[in-house]
Amino acid sequence: MNNCIKISGTILFDPDNVTNKHERQGEWKKVAVVLIPGDIHLYYSWFIKKRYNLPLNPPLRGAHVTFINDRAKDMNGKWDEVKKKWNGRQIDIILDVDPRSDGLNWWFNVPNECRDELHHMRKELGLDRPFFGLHMTLGTAVNSYPRIDGGINAQRAMGMNEEHSMYILNLIKNGYSN
Repeated sequence: MNNCIKISGTILFDPDNVTNKHERQGEWKKVAVVLIPGDIHLYYSWFIKKRYNLPLNPPLRGAHVTFINDRAKDMNGKWDEVKKKWNGRQIDIILDVDPRSDGLNWWFNVPNECRDELHHMRKELGLDRPFFGLHMTLGTAVNSYPRIDGGINAQRAMGMNEEHSMYILNLIKNGYSN
């Protein structure tokens, strides 16, 4: 674990719905996250912007690690009991600060050997390991117009951030960048 940091966060069961999708899924899906205070996700996405000229849209819930994002029917019915036990508790999270990407999303992994406590909470609900590994999202590359005022007659080109992100990832995979 050469490139790891330890950071404290607060466990939050049933976070507020911040999108229409969250609202629709709220009837059948249960969510729990570790909220990480401050702007650590913005700090590290700034490095990606400086290194690769790649702006990232930040995650809507700020810095967090989602460890439960599952159907309520897949659980053992102990949601309220587990929520009462863990909600609001402080927990230390280890993050591997070597950025990962699928081409659009950029994140830091929680190393496998540092996931036991979060996996234990999942197990209390009758859940196995999550489909996606535990991670903290730094941001997402999204095509967009720059937010600058260039005057009345100024033409603005759309930033091709999604394509640029895929290009950067391919450079990294092929050993041309780090």
